Amino acid sequence: MSVREQIEGYIGDQSPAKREELRDLHRRILAISPDAKLWFLDGRNDAGKVVSNPNIGYGSERLSYAAGEPRAFYKIGLSANTSGLSVYVMGLKDKTYLSRTYGARLGKAKVTGYCISFRSVKDLDLGVLEELVADALGPGPAGASS
Repeated sequence: MSVREQIEGYIGDQSPAKREELRDLHRRILAISPDAKLWFLDGRNDAGKVVSNPNIGYGSERLSYAAGEPRAFYKIGLSANTSGLSVYVMGLKDKTYLSRTYGARLGKAKVTGYCISFRSVKDLDLGVLEELVADALGPGPAGASS
């Protein structure tokens, strides 16, 4: 099964409201960066154990891990969870960057070092989210990503 088919299956398996919001965010991210590499992580580790929610990934960069070699990973992740949706921005060196740069303008969202969590896209300023995605998937400021 192709990555695009896995993504469509994942989106299709969500509740109707979450499905439409995921599909809308997926389209918005692809419109910002149509050539971004697509990823789908099913949330399982190498042993097949579920360790996270499934994620749709966009873009590519090399992340360094403390216990091993650097490896390729996505720049932006999108995931549904029990309380709503999450957008992940990977590879940030400055863990205050998201909250300082976008937090006050995003709307009703919880912003941590690399994650933006929200109940519904209705709670967000989608223009600010699109700005964040464009920043993360583009060359961006020097302090934003690795």
